[in-house]
Amino acid sequence: MKVLFLILGSILFQSNSNWGKNFEEAKVLATQKHQLILLNFSGSDWCGPCIRLKREVFGNEVFIHFADDNLVLVNADFPRSKKNELSKEQTKQNENLADRYNPKGRFPFTLLVSPDGKVLKTFDGFPNESVDEFVDEIKSVRNAYSH
Repeated sequence: MKVLFLILGSILFQSNSNWGKNFEEAKVLATQKHQLILLNFSGSDWCGPCIRLKREVFGNEVFIHFADDNLVLVNADFPRSKKNELSKEQTKQNENLADRYNPKGRFPFTLLVSPDGKVLKTFDGFPNESVDEFVDEIKSVRNAYSH
């Protein structure tokens, strides 16, 4: 039974294709939908806490349901393995995002950003809280921003 839930959870996460790669497109979409942007810097194939964050938080049903209706998601990935290499265009885009939003090169590093690009909150590293608490933090920032 546990295996079935793990398989379903992984399928759910894989089907959650809401993680975009283009921040400029995300800003337009966030403006249209009146939502905030969650920008995540990750090292998907080398950073243990990044892999854990994707699996345990971003892959959690509570987060997925909240994000689907409330956030525009963007992942700026910095893989190291040749087999996971990004296009030159995507690499440049991610490097430009890092220059602006993650100049210290922290991984994982997650930011809650307004549609106009203003940083509203940062999450440095793997959250030391439950997924529910993580989502509640995002909700409180969103609620304060929308008033």
